[in-house]
Amino acid sequence: MTREIRWGIVGPGRIAENVVRDFAVVDDARVVAVASRSADRARDFADRHGIERAHGSYRDVLADPDVDVLYIATPHPQHHAIALGALRAGKALLVEKSFTATTAGATEVVDLARSSGLFVMEAMWTRFQPAVVRLRELIADGAIGEVRSVQADLGVQRAFDPADRLFARELGGGALLDLGVYVVSFAQMLLGNPGSVAAVGSRFPTGVDAEAALLLGYADGRAATLTTSLRNALPGQARVFGTAGWIDVLPRFHHPQTIVLHRPGASPEAINAAQLGSGYAHELIEVTGCLQAGRTESAVMPLADTLAVQDVLEQAAGQLGVSFAEDPAAL
Repeated sequence: MTREIRWGIVGPGRIAENVVRDFAVVDDARVVAVASRSADRARDFADRHGIERAHGSYRDVLADPDVDVLYIATPHPQHHAIALGALRAGKALLVEKSFTATTAGATEVVDLARSSGLFVMEAMWTRFQPAVVRLRELIADGAIGEVRSVQADLGVQRAFDPADRLFARELGGGALLDLGVYVVSFAQMLLGNPGSVAAVGSRFPTGVDAEAALLLGYADGRAATLTTSLRNALPGQARVFGTAGWIDVLPRFHHPQTIVLHRPGASPEAINAAQLGSGYAHELIEVTGCLQAGRTESAVMPLADTLAVQDVLEQAAGQLGVSFAEDPAAL
């Protein structure tokens, strides 16, 4: 692959608007194409961000020979069909979280990526934030002993609107897939795959989850207590408890600037770590570097972790009486 990695954007929505700006601080990466189901919307996005080509269909960008990797930023249930089509077209992928709408859909994408030898990564920017990288280094160095439990919350207050994507089941709405994915991925990153998942919560009239509290259990007694909501705002803080201290990840923990190390007999130690750009640059740097090195997975956000997180989300949703389906007509 050439040194410069050429990117295409699939789905020019709000998250893509934020992500595309961070390419300005990523070396050897350039956005060359954008695709939407609306040619006018694609052209408007391209013009505003200085992108060469605007495609009026997703199939067209999959066929674009000048695109090495696609960033998929469409609603969750559309990821599955677009990702499969992209892999069959030989494209590497960065797929916005949640990775898919279902565990079965995620497994199918991962299996095809692995059999095709193509790079795929979930766009969980939290794992690449400098403050979170430092957190993991401290834990690996034994700064708080053995990690025994994790707490995390993330929630916003949204007025119920059945016309809004966040409240539409067919578009993967609800708290779990949009916000709960952060707390679950954070816990899984530090504790591994849970042996049990228990969830309580409530639903909106459209059938999607409004809020959820999760208890992830492990055979050796470790645990994660996680909260997410679209019904009310939450601080967005995380705490990691160990046998020799704890670390606070200050709000909002999914893209933090500061962590605070607490150890018995010592004053709290605040550690600041600034982000590049708006914070999305770090995952873009990871993908670009992996492609240049010929890797098919990220060691920081491996596909096995994506599948584990998707499974926890699906179990939790099921306990709340919520189910999702992939959109086969997305492509």
